[in-house]
Amino acid sequence: GTPQKYDPTFKGPIYDRGCTDIVCCVLLVVAIVGYVVVGVVAWTHGDPRKVIHPTDSRGQFCGQQGTPNEETPNSSGGVAGVSPNRAVLVSPRCPPPLQICVSKCPDRYMTYLTAYGNPSSLEYYRDFCTPEFRNSRKAPLEVLKDKECPAMLIPSTPLARRCFPAIQAKKGVIMVGNETTYDDGRGRRRNVTELLEGAKKANVVLETRQLAMKIFEDYTVSWYWIIIGLVIAMVASLIFIVLLRFLAGIMVWVMIVMVILVLGYGIFHCYMEYAKLKGEAGSDVSLTDLGFQTDLRVYLHLRQTWLAFLIILCVLELVIVLLLVFLRKRILIAIALIKEASRAVGHVMSSLLFPLCTFFLLCLCIAYWASTAVFLSTSNEAVYKVFNESACPFSGQTCRPETFNTSNVTKLCPDAQCLFAFYGGETAYHKYLIVLQFFNVFMFFWLANFVIALGQVTLAGAFASYYWAFKKPDDMPAFPLFSAFGRALRYHTGSLAFGSLVLAIVQVIRVTLEYLDHRLKAAENKFAKFLLSCLKCCFWCLEKFIKFLNRNAYIMIAIYGTNFCTSARNAFFLLMRNIIRVAVLDKVTDFLFFLGKLLIVGSVGILAFFFFTHRIKLVQDTAPPLNYYWVPILTVIVGSYLIAHGFFSVYGMCVDTLFLCFLEDLERNDGSAEKPYFMSQNLRKLLKKTNKGQPDA
Repeated sequence: GTPQKYDPTFKGPIYDRGCTDIVCCVLLVVAIVGYVVVGVVAWTHGDPRKVIHPTDSRGQFCGQQGTPNEETPNSSGGVAGVSPNRAVLVSPRCPPPLQICVSKCPDRYMTYLTAYGNPSSLEYYRDFCTPEFRNSRKAPLEVLKDKECPAMLIPSTPLARRCFPAIQAKKGVIMVGNETTYDDGRGRRRNVTELLEGAKKANVVLETRQLAMKIFEDYTVSWYWIIIGLVIAMVASLIFIVLLRFLAGIMVWVMIVMVILVLGYGIFHCYMEYAKLKGEAGSDVSLTDLGFQTDLRVYLHLRQTWLAFLIILCVLELVIVLLLVFLRKRILIAIALIKEASRAVGHVMSSLLFPLCTFFLLCLCIAYWASTAVFLSTSNEAVYKVFNESACPFSGQTCRPETFNTSNVTKLCPDAQCLFAFYGGETAYHKYLIVLQFFNVFMFFWLANFVIALGQVTLAGAFASYYWAFKKPDDMPAFPLFSAFGRALRYHTGSLAFGSLVLAIVQVIRVTLEYLDHRLKAAENKFAKFLLSCLKCCFWCLEKFIKFLNRNAYIMIAIYGTNFCTSARNAFFLLMRNIIRVAVLDKVTDFLFFLGKLLIVGSVGILAFFFFTHRIKLVQDTAPPLNYYWVPILTVIVGSYLIAHGFFSVYGMCVDTLFLCFLEDLERNDGSAEKPYFMSQNLRKLLKKTNKGQPDA
């Protein structure tokens, strides 16, 4: 590309600018309108109760007010079911499956044929039959043929308002209701292990629910301590940022030393735990032999766990030390850029709070996408089909239960029944549900990337106005952040939509590849797997490159007001003309900011670990008793990282903006009286450390 030439009229972000990429702006507005229409249609047809509440064989909800099954909240089938909210009983041999809403799950073995001759047993059995059976005088075989009652009952337990066989193991023997065999209702004895395969997933769900309940209990007793930990992380991040404003050089070196010390302590602690477990019973069991355990504390009693932690921390410590040794001269140069970024943030302090606006908008995007996805996935309708045992021309056709008895079907096929088959639909809306779900995912990526782009171009405009102010801060706008935000929305919505659209397309392709990879896991075609892995790698690299290009293009948009393609081209060529500076300065500052986040997260994480494990004697009795102490610790660590990332992302955008402005300044001006630099004295010191416009090796 051609270097920028001296322009005596250029004094920073151009205010006299026009709208850019109008076509993309119109396209975004149309897409948002379509997205709203999809949401309204989904909310009109969808019913999230289908995910939560069970249904009977007719597709009617169990235990819901205003429904025929209001008094029977549980769903049971063929082997029966419920709980305090009613359950569903499912008969696995009846096509379609017999599902009945019941008030409680069965607690004993029983078949309909044996209950028929006993009035008390039959009265108990009635609770697990359809409402039509209550006053029925049919013979037993007719009742079973018409699917008004299940052929048998099995002791069951309620899970998610559904009745599942109460499988338990006693001394290694699988049992259901203290029995190892059961009568299948047809005069044959079967082993309860035949029920095991069908209930395996239910047991996994049950264990998961128990784990979730324990985690929820931990949150209820530790939530205020978690909030205190996150507040400490926020205060620490804010203090760190403020100290960078005045003591950037000292703080960077303190940060580097502290990171090394924190990792060093982690290595020491892991070694001590590893040595302490030597000789203890069960501590030498391998992680592969132990397998997955819901109680993660079990892993902390294994030497192999602490050895793995020790190796990971040693490798991380070694990598950081080697990088510091080889980058020691570059770090001195990067510190000068960080000092200038600290001054810029100091003049635009409102920028530290701006990530909250971006976070709020992203939460709106996530909430709209999630709710629309749920309503779309539950917008199927109950479909009824004609079922019969003899030959019938109407078999398998769609029917309506309300008019079925008066239709010609019952005349031509006397044994035909109109039964609930599945949730679906045959309208155009139901046929294109998968397309609407795809559109929902695509719009989520597009809008999320647009929100991030809006935040980046706003911060870039504010910090660029600082750099190109010849007399700082006199030549800066009164409200640089709000001015940049207004310019971005008024003139460059189309450009932001363009950049975010390109990125969204790549991300959707990546999601599709991940889905295909998941579907092909069981495939034996190694070439297909290899090709898919190559495509995933290529699109991952492409996404990273587009993010890098977009970020710098947004900086150019904020400064010059050009369209997206022109800005991306100019930014790319500017960086290529200064590729060594990009590698030396830009990436070193990113590394230093990563160390800053690591320091804050590590410090708060260690404090949370000692507190929740009752190792701080002063507050030993204050820490709440927990099922899993890793729950609040991980929450504090993840929350601390997000908070620290929010603060340092502002610094990162500031450094990138100042760096691009610095390169522009070097090309436009030569430091003479006629062409003076806009850069501060601090950056002129950085310039002295370069040789012919390139950093000193």
